Amino acid sequence: MTPAVEFRNISKHFGAVKANTDVSFSIAKGAIHGLVGENGAGKSTLMSILYGYYRADGGEILLDGKVQHIHNSHEAIRLGIGMVHQHFMLVENMTVLDNVMLGSEGGFRLREHRATVEKKLREICERYRLDVDPLATIHDLSVGAQQRVEILKQIYRSANILILDEPTAVLTAQETESLFEILKLFKEQGKTIILITHKLQEIKDITDTVTVMRGGRVVGAVETASTTKEELAQMMVGRPIENNLPRGAYNPGAPVLEVKNLQLSDENGVKLLQDINFTLRAGEIVAIAGVSGNGQSELMEILSGMKLPTAGEADFEGKPLPFAGRSDADGLPTRFRELGIGHVPEDRLRDGVIKAFSVMQNTFFGYQDKVKNKWGLIDFKGIAQRCAGLMKEFDVRPANPDLRIGLLSGGNQQKVVIAREVLAKPKLMLVGQPTRGVDIGTIESIHTQLLALRDQGVAILLVSVELEEVRALADRILVMCGGKITGELKIDEFDTTRIGLLMGGMHKH
Repeated sequence: MTPAVEFRNISKHFGAVKANTDVSFSIAKGAIHGLVGENGAGKSTLMSILYGYYRADGGEILLDGKVQHIHNSHEAIRLGIGMVHQHFMLVENMTVLDNVMLGSEGGFRLREHRATVEKKLREICERYRLDVDPLATIHDLSVGAQQRVEILKQIYRSANILILDEPTAVLTAQETESLFEILKLFKEQGKTIILITHKLQEIKDITDTVTVMRGGRVVGAVETASTTKEELAQMMVGRPIENNLPRGAYNPGAPVLEVKNLQLSDENGVKLLQDINFTLRAGEIVAIAGVSGNGQSELMEILSGMKLPTAGEADFEGKPLPFAGRSDADGLPTRFRELGIGHVPEDRLRDGVIKAFSVMQNTFFGYQDKVKNKWGLIDFKGIAQRCAGLMKEFDVRPANPDLRIGLLSGGNQQKVVIAREVLAKPKLMLVGQPTRGVDIGTIESIHTQLLALRDQGVAILLVSVELEEVRALADRILVMCGGKITGELKIDEFDTTRIGLLMGGMHKH
């Protein structure tokens, strides 16, 4: 059978950075095809070429056996290619129907066209079990429902080839299961799916074939049923992955952070955090498990100085954090960093880096006063030397301090953020979703760094929706649901079912 998509010797360079080099492989029609590789391996660049965002420097793309020159995303859509991005392309204050209609409003007969489109969307939702109300406003929908809207857009546009970039990075286990059911229905209709993911279990669960990329090249293409997660991981990183990372004995020291009856309400009086109490000691990792949106983000924002609590307090090394008497949090994050509180934010693009600035500049943001010379000026020569050392130690690729950080892959951006915070030698490290959207090799590196900090006596508060990550790192686990702590477990009490019940608020009082 003629492949749905065939790449022949695709190459793409960004200056000195070789994103794709002679990439050749094909994707069978009506298959779910996995595309895996480390951050920066060239997967997203290749898919962006297929979707018309980038023009290849060399090579050609064939669709159904015919060479196609795809100059922009409009041509890709016309050819039946749809793409669901990791960061959704939706207007949050508009309805599902309006988002689908953007760009094809139907001229002066808008009301009649809206009715026609709404009817078609309801038919699609029923056929593919998408469970989305076309008249719902985007900001009222869960993350999983927003993703279904993106898929709905592509089906409405008659996409026969659907590209999904890290589709489960922000989904719960239940939402992931629902997504996979939708993809199976899509496949049953004879459509082709290209799945970019770092989660190798998902590759095993849902794909028919998988292509592995490393350093911008294809290093392997296999039938999924004939390989293992370990073999795929080794192809991705070029070496075996260590599952049992080194960690010292659990021997916590004095309390570093004590949170007492912390409360937070929004402007409408809705309680986002209620009666939060816990203690975190030196040399231990306490992980907060829970489905996203249950107060973890607000707790981290308060403890990093980004937001003020409504009531309650938190002591750092026996002294109250300076919340009292303030009307806003202006200047608090700087004050907290000076005290020795490091912060790896959940949303690296919004709170962790400034995309338009270089890697070197991003390595000292928030710590500008620590990189000044004796005349009070920023020591750029010293910063450059320090940055080069950091990039080598944390394996940031490409190793170019002057490159705009927005051009780095998500995993390499995350390495820069973690390197910056580790270098500041914090006493308390707040870490939000440290491995969201990063590859298996980078996960191993990040976990090793966090365990090393713990063994050096740093107190670490970790927020993660990945239970395997919680299992790998935590000494103790707090579970949150609905803005409350619903349970606490020691790591030797780890039980997926029990944690799942606590995450759903089903706990004994």
